Amino acid sequence: MIDSHCHVDDSDFDADREAVIARARAAGVSRFLAIGSGDGPPDLEAGIRLAERYSDFVATVGVHPHKASVADAETFSRLPGLCQHPKVVALGEIGLDYHYDFAPRDTQHDVFVRQMDVAREAGLPIIIHSREAWDDTFSLLEKHWPAGLGGIFHCFSGGVDEMRRAVSLGFSLGFGGVLTYPKATNVHEAAREAPAEKLLLETDCPYLAPVPFRGKRNEPAYVQHTAARLAELRGVTLSEIDQLTTANFARLFPRAALKGTA
Repeated sequence: MIDSHCHVDDSDFDADREAVIARARAAGVSRFLAIGSGDGPPDLEAGIRLAERYSDFVATVGVHPHKASVADAETFSRLPGLCQHPKVVALGEIGLDYHYDFAPRDTQHDVFVRQMDVAREAGLPIIIHSREAWDDTFSLLEKHWPAGLGGIFHCFSGGVDEMRRAVSLGFSLGFGGVLTYPKATNVHEAAREAPAEKLLLETDCPYLAPVPFRGKRNEPAYVQHTAARLAELRGVTLSEIDQLTTANFARLFPRAALKGTA
């Protein structure tokens, strides 16, 4: 299995990071996508540091919408160079968050669009964070994101309508712990009906742990529980979901096959 979205750089893992990674490998996780937003600018290399240290990690770079107000001219001057790192496979997570509004919405929009420009120039997919901002997220993507480059709607929490709109724009769907929550019926329906070639697994650890660990610290090993729920919803075997989502990840991120520093 592949954890297509994890924050193993988070301080929640400072005491046992090596053990967390070892547990994930033992559980069958063969590749980790370390999201490089970290604590926000000026540090843009949280994911790269992990990818350089571990051969089975690849990375993203980018400014999370929570930190949009911190992005400055230096941020945007450095991002293109970081996108050329051999283990950087995408730009993200980027997008809009209207739940917390830690940054003004017009600032979030500007930083989102500018990062799409960087990703387009680098030829990289993007990882989308969209919370309580579906219409504006889709509108900006329709205006500024070219067909063909694609990316992932991470921690997908929409229903069938949002799924269809995301897929129509060329995006894959990252399903995480929310898929295991009994009351997330809209997400269940979207997962059942989504095209098989658009399905991916993720944890978003240390956040949003799946059942039976809900409310506790999440970690990459727990992706197996989301995989099992996805298999159940689609009426296939866990092995089929493993093979399918692994192939989908490889197709979306051909750079992820590269080996890095052990």
